[in-house]
Order: sequence, then structure tokens, then C-alpha cells
Amino acid sequence: MNTEIVESFSQMVREKSLDKDVLAGIIEEIFGLMVKKKFGQEAKYDVVVNMDKGDIEIFLERTIVDEVQDPGTEISINEVNEKGNDDELEVGEDFVEKIELNHFGRRLINLARQSLNQKIREIEKEIVYNEYSEMIGEIVVGDIYQVRRNDVLVNHNKNELLLPRIEQIPREKYRKGDTIRAVIKEVKKTPNGPVIIVSRGDNLFLRRLFEIEIPEIYDGVIEIKGIAREPGERAKVAVESQDARIDAVGACVGMKGVRIHAIVRELNNENIDVVNYSEDSFVFVQRCLAPAKLKQIEIDDDAKKCIVTADSDQVSLIVGRSGVNIRLAMKLSGYDIEVIRVEKPLEEYEEDVELPELREELGSDIVDLLINHNFETAVEVLKAGVDKLIEIEGIDEEKAKEIVEILENQFEEEE
Repeated sequence: MNTEIVESFSQMVREKSLDKDVLAGIIEEIFGLMVKKKFGQEAKYDVVVNMDKGDIEIFLERTIVDEVQDPGTEISINEVNEKGNDDELEVGEDFVEKIELNHFGRRLINLARQSLNQKIREIEKEIVYNEYSEMIGEIVVGDIYQVRRNDVLVNHNKNELLLPRIEQIPREKYRKGDTIRAVIKEVKKTPNGPVIIVSRGDNLFLRRLFEIEIPEIYDGVIEIKGIAREPGERAKVAVESQDARIDAVGACVGMKGVRIHAIVRELNNENIDVVNYSEDSFVFVQRCLAPAKLKQIEIDDDAKKCIVTADSDQVSLIVGRSGVNIRLAMKLSGYDIEVIRVEKPLEEYEEDVELPELREELGSDIVDLLINHNFETAVEVLKAGVDKLIEIEGIDEEKAKEIVEILENQFEEEE
């Protein structure tokens, strides 16, 4: 039974990749508890475990007495003599006896086995928790093994990682068996073991990708000063070179965009703007709002507010689709940005476009409606602006803004 038990424990060492000394310590503790259950809490004992030889030895120490009051701590002189007292021990001395495992019975042995399994599970959980806690902020590569409604489960070195919906890239498709990269964001202790949360939507994931793809950032020659991101849509990254000979933006973009494209592909084609950082808030705000051309910038550093004045044809560039450009510019710069639109004078438009030529862009119904209200060209509509357009029956404010934006985009494309 002794060899059988140790062999089963040794098998656990191999399967669980536990340290032999750690397991030996657990076995000593568990068999110590067995001794106390059998002989009482006051029993004096010693458990010796040799994992290499596959041997467990238990020694019980009891005081020799004439009459036994407590069998767990005392043994009669007669019993000692019956066992063969080669050392001729006397009353009052200690008698050390080796206890065979079968002396404990099957029930206690099975209880020890269950206790060992429980201890090993606890140690495994602690090992996993400590291992991944040290990896927070690092990118890991795993395989998707389950796609659920609100999260994705990833297998990494036989451990389960959790990619919650809030940490995913919107509209990204995840399929069982696919390899996935993500950054370890958080490790939490729970009654069922550690929960390892990974993210693809966090700014830290983008930062780590820059470090992987751009050696100058990894080496510290180029520093990332800030990141603003709407996962799956667009991101802005401010960088600064510590070496005047190296162009920070150029190094990040790479020859023919090869470096930045590798990151864009990893992020499900998320658009990434890389801008040079500046401590001059005036310059930095201007760069954050690029490629729009600004007429004037007024900055209140104390209130962290900024008023930007721009021609009407530049406003759509400043704001961006669904307002994403200006939101990211505000996050990156740290300023609350207000945009004032200045209508572009008619004479500044070098070429005009006849409204019938814009039926595909505006729709035939809108073009006919505008013509019926004496508008003939795109510039005339732009000059009228939203306030005049909403006076036309059938055009509300939202539609008027859409018409102006479409027409402004036409001129931007021509430029």
C-alpha cells in the first residue's frame, strides 16, 4: 500500500507539473493530520517522505508508563517489552515506533487522498494566479475554443483566458479554432479559481503592438506620449523621437506603410493616425485635428478648453464620421474642443457643379426639390446654408446638414 500511494502521488507530480518538495510537504501535512485523527491532537510524530524512492515513513513518539492514561501519547512498559525493546528502555523514557500505513485503514487513506487532491487544486490555482499576475500588460497568443454570447474563451498553455464583449473589437468575428492575440488586462481571484481577463480593445493592446512592430519604440528611441482609441473604428497615437535624426511618424508608418499596416490588419482594419507630439498645446491640437485646415485656434490652458475656427468645407474633416475624429482629438490632446464654422465665400470655390450632375450623390428627389426652389449649382446651396434649406418644405435640419456635408465633400475631393 505504501508504494501504491506514493506512486499515485508521483503521478500527480508528473501530470500537474508540481515541485516535488512542495508535494512532499503537502503529504507530510496530510499524513500528520491522519496521525492526529488516529492518535489524538497531542500525539508526537514525524512523517518522512522520499519521493524518489517512493516511500512514506511515519514515526510515533510515546512516553513509557506503568499504566496508560492516554494511548495517543503513552505506551505501557509491558507493551514496549512485547514489541522487543532492544535498547532496554525504562518508564519515563520515550519510545519511537514506526507506524505502517495499513494501520490507519482504508477510510483514512482515502480521506488523505481526497485532501491531497484538494490541496493540489488550491496550489494549481495559486500558481496560475501568480503566473498571470506577473504577465499583466503582456500580449499572449492563444486558440479560441468556445465562442459564447457575451464572451470568448481562449486556451493559452492549457489555461482558460476570458475575452469579454466589452474588451473585444466591435464587429470582429471570432471562430472556434482561430489563433488570437490579446493583452492580459486583469487577473481576479474567485472561489472557482483565478479569472484571467484579456483585451483587444484596450489602449494597452495597441501600445504593445506598436512595441512589437516598431523596434525604435521597443528600444526607447521613440516614445508613445498618448493613445486615444475607439476600437474597430479609429485611433490616434502621439509619438515623440528622442533622437533628432529619426522621424517619429515616419518610423512608425514604415516604408510604404508596411509597419502600420501590420498593426491595422491585427486590429480588424482600424484606422490609425500617428501624429508628432508637441508640448506646445496650440501646435498639438492642430496636429490632433489633422488633416483639417484650421483658420484660428484659441486655447484656455487653465480650463482645458479650445475654440477652433474653420471654413465650412473643413468642418466635416474636423468632426469626422459620426464625430469620431474630434472625440479622439479631445482625448489625445486633453482639451474640450469647440468648432466654429465659417461659411466659405462664394468666390473661393474655383469650380462649381451643376445640381443635375449630383443626382447620384443627393438623390433625384432632392435635386429636383432644390431646382424648383431656384438653386442651380452646389455653391449656391452651400452659400444658402442649413438655415435657408430648412425653409424648404420636405427638408428638415438633419437632411439639410446631410446635403451640405455631401456638397462640401464634393469640393474636398476635387481639391
